[in-house]
Amino acid sequence: MITRVNSVNISTMQPNQPYQQYANPPGQVPDYLPVNPDKKDRPWQFIIPLIALSVLFLGTTIFAIWAFNSRQQYKNESDKITAKAVALAVQAESTKKDNEFTEKEKSPLKTYKGPDAYGGLDVSYPKTWAAYIAQSDRGTSPIDGYFHPSYVPAVVNGGTAYALRVQVSNKSYAEELKQFESKVKSGKVVIGAYSPKNVPGVSGSRLNGEIIDKQKGSMVVIPLRDKTLKISTESQEFLGDFDNIILEDLKFTP
Repeated sequence: MITRVNSVNISTMQPNQPYQQYANPPGQVPDYLPVNPDKKDRPWQFIIPLIALSVLFLGTTIFAIWAFNSRQQYKNESDKITAKAVALAVQAESTKKDNEFTEKEKSPLKTYKGPDAYGGLDVSYPKTWAAYIAQSDRGTSPIDGYFHPSYVPAVVNGGTAYALRVQVSNKSYAEELKQFESKVKSGKVVIGAYSPKNVPGVSGSRLNGEIIDKQKGSMVVIPLRDKTLKISTESQEFLGDFDNIILEDLKFTP
């Protein structure tokens, strides 16, 4: 059996879906293209990174300025400290040399030799010091000496702190110490035992503090036969010479 197929006119066939043609003539670009919804404008994707970069740049700049200022300040302070240290070192070296020169200038030592009637007192002192010594059989002090660098200031009651005083008093040892009782009780003067290095068997006292009103110094009080030997410095400035030269070399006959 033969089945008959009807002929079909292709030009008259209609598609299942409508077919849309561009309005432009053939060969020309259409006025518009379909919009891809995934490619819409997104301005924030550029603005946010730009803001972040700006903030980072600003922060880096501020940190760099702070670091530079801190370093400069540290350098300035360091330079000041270094300059001060150098100045102090130079000053210390200069002072050291001055002190060494001063100590060398004190030698050879001078010597005061007292009368045998008063123990033949032998006192050594720096050659850079001047001396004024009054010796008399009359009065309360048969020997009354003043010693001071370069020259002896006018002998007046108070006002001058002499580098060295040497006295032989007609008062007894007990009488001389009694005048310091109130200062010892008040704490202005501290008293202790003392024995001269070069005179064995002799004992006396040493007083440190305000031995003269408003002047701190040191005094050695030693019995000398029926009299009393007093040797003192009226200024703490000369305490080193008092200990290392005067008392170190002190000699007399008890």
